[in-house]
Amino acid sequence: MKYSRATQQTIHYIEEHLHHELLLDDLVLAAGYSKYHLTRIFKQETGKSLSEYIRMRRLAVAAMLLLHTEHSILDIALELHFQSQEAFTRSFRELYAMPPGKYRKMMKSIWRTEEDYMVPAQEVKGWFLSGSHPWKYNYAIDEKVFHSGNRSGVLYSIESADEGEFGTMMQSFLADDYRGKRLKMSCYLKSEKAHKCAAWCRVDNAAGDSIQFDNMDNRAILGTTDWNYYTIVLDVPEESDSIHFGVLLIGSGKVWADGFSFEVVDEKTPLTNMEIQKILPKQPANLDFSE
Repeated sequence: MKYSRATQQTIHYIEEHLHHELLLDDLVLAAGYSKYHLTRIFKQETGKSLSEYIRMRRLAVAAMLLLHTEHSILDIALELHFQSQEAFTRSFRELYAMPPGKYRKMMKSIWRTEEDYMVPAQEVKGWFLSGSHPWKYNYAIDEKVFHSGNRSGVLYSIESADEGEFGTMMQSFLADDYRGKRLKMSCYLKSEKAHKCAAWCRVDNAAGDSIQFDNMDNRAILGTTDWNYYTIVLDVPEESDSIHFGVLLIGSGKVWADGFSFEVVDEKTPLTNMEIQKILPKQPANLDFSE
């Protein structure tokens, strides 16, 4: 990936080794950066230290195992490299506000069958389906696959879609709080057999014209990938009226999204805006067509 290479490579390595011992030296070697640079940039971009991120992901995996397997709490704790069942229970309680045994009992009483883990699209608060061929796609909340917490959003094709057709799970909101600022949108995405998918964000003026836009076309996600961290950085000019964002799926496949976040960043943060800004010359040229 062109953007945030250190973070991208580190998260990819973590996802592949969640069930193994993860040492800082191994992460440094996988990312190809110094310990200082890696720990600094990772914290800056994700808002979490390496150890905090690894613990959060292992606890999310643990929540899935508690709900969808009969593994004992001790076995889950050891499988995910917690030092003891007590240490695992303490960390789990901090993140999920209840001990793992209670979580398993309560959640299984709600989701009794394997087919129950998908919440229908009409119940996904705040989100709506759009795109060039929205009837070829559907979206839902997934209680079984998630990056953190205990659920994610999933967008998927329900019939064959060509590479020129797309669907998007999206939201829109007013630009009032961000006018004159630089905005970074971040999220975690995971894909399965996706022809092409990505996060996207767009800033429109009052006339409905797009004045800032990025759909990750130059760094799109292809095929099947584990959870990873993606960002989009756009300016929100004073004439901005609305901001639109979401997850894009081109052609067939499936993409999960989790942990969307918006934050104001300074001008040192590089823009990812894909709108072509035409730069006009100061003077006309070749007026007699001699060149």
